[in-house]
Amino acid sequence: MLRFASHLPLAVIFRAFGATGHQAEKRMIRSHRSEKFADEYPEATMTSVFKRARPYQDDEMNLPVANVDEAIPFYENVMGFRVASRADAPHRSVVLMRDEIKIGLAENGGDPTQDGCFFEVDNAESAFTELKGNGLQKQAADFRIDEHGDKRFKVFFVIAPDGLCYCLGERL
Repeated sequence: MLRFASHLPLAVIFRAFGATGHQAEKRMIRSHRSEKFADEYPEATMTSVFKRARPYQDDEMNLPVANVDEAIPFYENVMGFRVASRADAPHRSVVLMRDEIKIGLAENGGDPTQDGCFFEVDNAESAFTELKGNGLQKQAADFRIDEHGDKRFKVFFVIAPDGLCYCLGERL
């Protein structure tokens, strides 16, 4: 992936793509997407709002994956996240952002099948429709109502190709 010099103002980078603001950011992401994933995951359309992220284990900024680079296309193109930053130490990792939340994927040796996050969304049905429209390979949402203390959520689950499990829920 191409990295831009951090000393360049964003306006200069955006002008290179012939646009400003969010439009330019989308063009930058689209122009750097791997051709391998271009047909499998078309550019994400975002219609729902992700409000909060709560990890199943300890840290939503340190979710384990085997390979960060192979994991990113699903998060960008299906889930609607964008890469905010990357690091190579203490292990390869990436911070992803969407709406009001951040998550981090890391090659930290953990088992992704034993981790993930709960994402609170503004509308569970809209979130499922969005993800399905973005290429999520799941026929039905299989919504259910979960109770946590005095709070109720309409939820559905997504298993990412990297093995991480996500519960997306709307507070009722």
